[in-house]
Amino acid sequence: MTKKIKPRKQDTGKWSKPHVSSDTNPKTEYLTISLRFLDPDYCLTKCDKDEQAAFADKVRILTQKKWVEILSLNRHGQGCEKIPCEAINGKIPRHVTPDMNLIAFRFHVKKPMVGYRNGDVFYVIWFDRNRTLYSHG
Repeated sequence: MTKKIKPRKQDTGKWSKPHVSSDTNPKTEYLTISLRFLDPDYCLTKCDKDEQAAFADKVRILTQKKWVEILSLNRHGQGCEKIPCEAINGKIPRHVTPDMNLIAFRFHVKKPMVGYRNGDVFYVIWFDRNRTLYSHG
């Protein structure tokens, strides 16, 4: 006699996709970080081991917070600051328009990673390890 195997439910188990509502508010969502659009001249591979480790730690910390929390934090701590596109000395990708505000997070001491936000995702474009990407006033 053969045993019938019951089909598994679609949305169960450890690896099932989380439910994402289409009407979510990006400010109440947790931050997600993407390295998809990194500039090769300011890439993570240009960073030393301590800077890379600091970036990994920063990702761990930031992805545990919601955007609304991050926006209320000190810019030199876990928070961020807005940088106008015209302040950038590096190459700006074509998909980044002049009206967009860029965002800088400190990833190692006062060294910023700069990119932009789209919904809950922060796209890192530059790791400004030598602090030459924009004027730090």
